[in-house]
Amino acid sequence: MFQFFENWQNNHIIKQSTITPAQWSDAFAALPLLKGLSSDEMQRLQELAILFCHNKVFEGVRGFEITPPMQLLVALQACLPILELGLDWYDGWTTLIIYPSGFAPKRMIRDEYGIEHFVQSSLGGEAWHRGPVVLAWDEVEYAGVIDGRNLVIHEFAHKLDMQNDAVNGFPPLHAGMDINAWSQAFSRGFDDFQHRCSLGENIGIDCYGATLPSEFFAVLSEVFFEKPGIIHRYYSDIYDLMVQFYRQDTMARLEPWS
Repeated sequence: MFQFFENWQNNHIIKQSTITPAQWSDAFAALPLLKGLSSDEMQRLQELAILFCHNKVFEGVRGFEITPPMQLLVALQACLPILELGLDWYDGWTTLIIYPSGFAPKRMIRDEYGIEHFVQSSLGGEAWHRGPVVLAWDEVEYAGVIDGRNLVIHEFAHKLDMQNDAVNGFPPLHAGMDINAWSQAFSRGFDDFQHRCSLGENIGIDCYGATLPSEFFAVLSEVFFEKPGIIHRYYSDIYDLMVQFYRQDTMARLEPWS
């Protein structure tokens, strides 16, 4: 009964959407990474984006105005990873905080000797466990071009990772997926990638992914949805696992457009 009511409510929200055909057209034109989606996939992505915008709260910082077209660009990119998973993968939090440009929060850290320090570093985005996603608009506006980097997908991959109540590059796996295969493939891949980055080797994957296993998963998710052939070339076992997890074969979809 509850599922029936939820489906009815979602259908009502979708039907009441005020997003115009022109706005959809402009949004898709601004996001080349969506090329290759079938008409059915495009329709389902639109519906997810409508529900996402309805369920989440967008807050601009210091008077920065978030317009409906801006929300739509964020929503379409955020919903692409969950196209075959469902919006409930983003449950447990509500707010997106949008800065006009990079931000530099000041935080206290404790070093190995127990001494506390305040540090301040510039960021383009971050995802809080059971808290908001924070994004810098100047890095979001053109994130959908196919260059292997996508801030929105990166931060929302962290949100998927957090569904296991830990940020470790190990999101909840679907029934039938091999936990040991995931752990072994990502551990081997992470060690190899750290080694390549230490040598200054550029394979088309941002070396920020070599900092932590959680960042490895988030960075690879960016590449998976924009330049998946790179992952398949260097880490084919990881590519196969990501196809299973996201339930999308992005290389087959994007190859004609690359």
